Amino acid sequence: MDAEELLQKYAEGKRNFSNEQLTGVDLQEVDLIGIVLNGSDLIGANLSGTKLSGASIDNANLTNANLAQANLNGTTFNKTKLTNAILDQANLSGASLTNANLKGASLIRTDLSRASLLGANFTEAVLIGANFNRANLTEAKFEKANLQEAELPLSNLSKSNLSGANLLDAYLIGANIEDANLTKACLENANLELVSIKGASLISANLDGANLKKAELLEANIYGASFKDTDLTGAIMPDGEVYKPIATEVEVGKQNASGEKVISMTRQVIRTDNAPEPVGPYNQAIAASGQMVFVAGQIAIDPRIGQVVYTDDVKKQTEQVIANLEAILTAAGASFKDVVKTTVFLADMNDFAAVNAIYAKYFPEDTAPARACVEVSRLPKDVLVEIDCIAVIPS
Repeated sequence: MDAEELLQKYAEGKRNFSNEQLTGVDLQEVDLIGIVLNGSDLIGANLSGTKLSGASIDNANLTNANLAQANLNGTTFNKTKLTNAILDQANLSGASLTNANLKGASLIRTDLSRASLLGANFTEAVLIGANFNRANLTEAKFEKANLQEAELPLSNLSKSNLSGANLLDAYLIGANIEDANLTKACLENANLELVSIKGASLISANLDGANLKKAELLEANIYGASFKDTDLTGAIMPDGEVYKPIATEVEVGKQNASGEKVISMTRQVIRTDNAPEPVGPYNQAIAASGQMVFVAGQIAIDPRIGQVVYTDDVKKQTEQVIANLEAILTAAGASFKDVVKTTVFLADMNDFAAVNAIYAKYFPEDTAPARACVEVSRLPKDVLVEIDCIAVIPS
């Protein structure tokens, strides 16, 4: 059947064109509201700008078809093949595409709000700026799909496969992504506030700069994921603990003091003119007695996410290292003022001044512990700085 015949019969009141052979038909910008094309062959058809709202196009073949800017509001495409189809800026709000195949399709700025997309296949599809507001995407497939700047607020992506997908700058506030596969997905700068990612796989995912405020990551797998500059304020972490930001510059170094504590340890700064004077926040030696604590070398791992943070910022890495040292000292009943010796390991001695500036905030020169600083060829996890320390525990 050609376009002319179909349009004539449609004008005469016919609506059911199921199982028709319509390969390559040109129906651009025509009115076909409520038409039934179930099981029809529409490979390569031109339906751009066509009004197809309320149409039924289930089990049809629309491979390589052009539906750009078409009005498909409420249309059903259940189990329809839309491989490599063009649906840019089309209106698919409220449409049903359950188990539809859209592999490699282009849906740039397409409106899919409140659409039913259960089990739909969007593998390698281009969905830049697409609107999935409140859409149901349960068990949908998005492997290596491009969802950059896509709008997915309050959508249901539970058990969906987003491995390798690009969600750069995507907006997912309040979405349900439970038990989804986000392995190696890019979520850089994405807005994931209030999102539920319970049980999801975030292995090697990129969440740098993302907003995860009050998100729930309970039992999520974040092995190898990157969280550089990610906002996790109030988020529930995989272990069930509520995330708390690392201590700030002002907070790090504040110690709980008790006037009732009896200190039996001794700590004395040793100075002599017969050796070089200190040229930074350290002393020549510290004489100490009492119970000792030997703190293992600490690197910039945030314990709440188990990953290295601030991979390219030696100052922020030093802040994290200091926070880790403080946490261990506190657990041992000591504080920075009880430290008698530190060793600073640098991947690049050119970073010494930057590290020293942070270090000096917590170890005043007049009471600072003895210190050694060395450059090494490589540090664990390729961090920029590592610091260990020895302290005497007050008793």
